[in-house]
Amino acid sequence: MLRLEDLSVRFGGLTAVNTVSLSVGTHEVVGLVGPNGAGKTTLFNAVSGLVKPSSGRILFDSTDMLRTPLHRRARMGIGRTFQIPQPMHELTVRENLIVAQRFGTGAVDARKIDEVLEFTGLTDKAERHAATELALTELKALEVAKALATNPKLLMLDEVLAGLETNGKRRFMGMLKELHEKFAVGILIIEHDIETISNLCHRVAVLNFGELIADGTPDKVFRDPEVIKSYTGASDA
Repeated sequence: MLRLEDLSVRFGGLTAVNTVSLSVGTHEVVGLVGPNGAGKTTLFNAVSGLVKPSSGRILFDSTDMLRTPLHRRARMGIGRTFQIPQPMHELTVRENLIVAQRFGTGAVDARKIDEVLEFTGLTDKAERHAATELALTELKALEVAKALATNPKLLMLDEVLAGLETNGKRRFMGMLKELHEKFAVGILIIEHDIETISNLCHRVAVLNFGELIADGTPDKVFRDPEVIKSYTGASDA
């Protein structure tokens, strides 16, 4: 479904993503991990169209998207969340979903919006002011709901568990496992919680200083000496 070929993103003299080749198959769940500053969110931004790659290819359903504008990528089936929730100000929760859905699909499907609100536990909050009347867990749920409202084939989740307390994390873990099946989506998820990644993902890809240093099953990847060294900062004797 998604295939990156030698993708690089440079900002002046800084190489944030360096010749990364990575794939996400239909309905596959892939974790993207690595230390802070490894290039994970920059890679998300390149795929979703927020930043322009310096070189390489981005293929989605075999279509080269390198020059495809952001709204076209959404309509092709790429949905994403942001690490810091970004509700649309002055709008209710329901109106946030309506705007996201119109942007992502070109139309509004009220029944789909109701389905997404129920699934994410936001039905009772639907007429609340999204920016000022939601708790953090609800804001995180709104991020997921906005992405789901666009009918994605691939859902890119950027640290949706960050900042949540134990019960909130448990709730989100259950929701993420269920949405993979219920909405028939592939998932690419950035997350620092290794237990979460191990329980949720079929595969894990690891970035370090913008380079892909491992790609495989969670058990294999998290035992890789190079991966361990990237997290601990340990050096060879």
